[in-house]
Amino acid sequence: MAPKAEPPSSELADTVLSRLTSAYPPAGDPVRAAGSAAYLKGVCPFLGIPTPERRALDRTILKDLPRPDETDCTAVALRCWALREREYHHFAVDYLRRHVPRCSSGFLPVARELVTTTSWWDTVDALAAHVVGALVAADPRLAREMDGWIEDDDPWVARTALLHQLRFKERTDVARLFAYCLRQAGHRDFFIRKAIGWALREYAKTDPEAVRGFVAAHRERLSPLSVREAMKHL
Repeated sequence: MAPKAEPPSSELADTVLSRLTSAYPPAGDPVRAAGSAAYLKGVCPFLGIPTPERRALDRTILKDLPRPDETDCTAVALRCWALREREYHHFAVDYLRRHVPRCSSGFLPVARELVTTTSWWDTVDALAAHVVGALVAADPRLAREMDGWIEDDDPWVARTALLHQLRFKERTDVARLFAYCLRQAGHRDFFIRKAIGWALREYAKTDPEAVRGFVAAHRERLSPLSVREAMKHL
């Protein structure tokens, strides 16, 4: 499914996409592509390029190109997402991870578009931790947007809200993290239950006692999967 938003005009995106679509297909492996597509439950097709080889290609593709601004980032991401094969989406995620500091809080709707289009954990989790999280860290007012996302009917949006603080460590809004976990504690979706445990486990590296106390106080509300993941290293 292609993104609904139209990408803005960008000469840099024109160059990037031209290089990408020339370099990627010849590097593909149909056998590997079939296996990768099956692993992702047929969410989308693959070209069959191993990640190390893809990133080596990316360095060549991006060589001598200028740094993007927010418009360029938007155009590259949306145009990559409009292509069917997953490697183009992975390229876009890597590109955004590198350049999200050049984007304003106004980029959040673009990130949401990516989260909700051809959604699966391989792109959603990276966008949550490295793009959405970076935007919120740079503009804490966006935390109010996350309060809306945690209530969203789309489980991938809610998962993004749960995971956006994964890299915050001492800067974690603990009250918000725990409230989000309780808000979705009864959710039936595996990926939500897993995300609750993952978010708690990651924060436990910073404050293990806080997580132990939270799990002890709310064990009856949390799913066994969430508890198991949260307590894995405690």
